[in-house]
Amino acid sequence: MTSAEENPGTELTFLLGIGFQLMLGEFTRRLAEEGYADLRPLHGMAFQALKGPGATASELAERLGVTKQAAGQIVDDLEKRGYVRREPHPGGGRRKLVVLTPAADRHLATAGRVLHQLEAELAARADLAALRGELARVIRALHGDGGLPPLRPVW
Repeated sequence: MTSAEENPGTELTFLLGIGFQLMLGEFTRRLAEEGYADLRPLHGMAFQALKGPGATASELAERLGVTKQAAGQIVDDLEKRGYVRREPHPGGGRRKLVVLTPAADRHLATAGRVLHQLEAELAARADLAALRGELARVIRALHGDGGLPPLRPVW
């Protein structure tokens, strides 16, 4: 198989997709070795969306770009595993606030450490600072100068 450097005509979307797939696969493999084989990347995205004060299932659905039903299923699953809990909403009513448990906080700490290790290893072989800069320019060109758009789990 030839590398992208040997085939400069490789489409950008293909290169971005393969890079994402390989990075996510290695990250997930390493997390499994750390004891988190029960979690998928979508769970990590949900943890990111719930960090801080938490969110309602509807807010989680919006942040992840999924249906309310799908968000409810994610919350149910994570609650059974002990990673989130439902609490009364501070605004009252029937709404529930979904918050992370200490188990989720431990996962996030482990995931952060694993990700930083992986990035450090990659930085020894590639110019990640330049890559980040170029990707930021691509994002601005496509999305504008505002903040980053949400990463939606469409894969």
